[in-house]
Amino acid sequence: MSIAELQVYSVEEADVTGGVCVVRCVGGVARAGQVYAVGESRIGLRRIERHGRSVGSFDAGHVAKVRLEGAMVALLTRGQVLTSVPPDGHSLEDIEAWLAADPPLQDEPHPRTLRVLAGVRMRDERLPDGIRLRWGRIALTATDRCARAEGLPDLVRAPELACVRGYLIQQFGPDRGGDPASLCRELLALVDLTPEQAAAQGRGWRDLPYHRIRHLRRIKTLIPWLVLVRPHLADADPVAAAVDAWAAVRPRLP
Repeated sequence: MSIAELQVYSVEEADVTGGVCVVRCVGGVARAGQVYAVGESRIGLRRIERHGRSVGSFDAGHVAKVRLEGAMVALLTRGQVLTSVPPDGHSLEDIEAWLAADPPLQDEPHPRTLRVLAGVRMRDERLPDGIRLRWGRIALTATDRCARAEGLPDLVRAPELACVRGYLIQQFGPDRGGDPASLCRELLALVDLTPEQAAAQGRGWRDLPYHRIRHLRRIKTLIPWLVLVRPHLADADPVAAAVDAWAAVRPRLP
């Protein structure tokens, strides 16, 4: 299962049948014959040229001149990202089954490409809630795969995971979207300071060594996700009091 992404640098020529563009592959492997989505429309990748010769494919990080087929080519703009799809779109069931097998991190679709795709589908309000929730679970899995592929420590990867979990809770409520108290407890467990200690360090953060400033900033990035799900916590819950304490400290952190 291959998912590729192309970012448009320029449209060199175009007419009602298609055109020639300079593009950069930003995810996966682009291959001649693939179909790419432009909103509800589709365009075909018919030919790839690199260094003056025709090639069958090129991968992430490389630039090529490509022949695209479809009237939408004339409307492409610089910076626009195109995602490859089968003619009828990606099968949610196929992706779920693929992830359930815990495929190697280097397999396609690459974790970051899949995370972007799942995040878009998760936020697509035209889809039924149940489908959006399933895409949300894929987004969580893909975000975790990104962190593992890049060797990120827990405190660094936590905000991205919290972003997805917080969105699902906010959109679908704690019954379907997830447990807000569990999310808060997991984020708070990553913090090695009390709110009072963080506030004290924050008052003189400019005099701290760089690694301590960076640590405070990483803690600060967790707080918005705690605040986001705070309305779903009972006021008597000790976790709610902890969230309120950190919300008060956040303005003092670098």
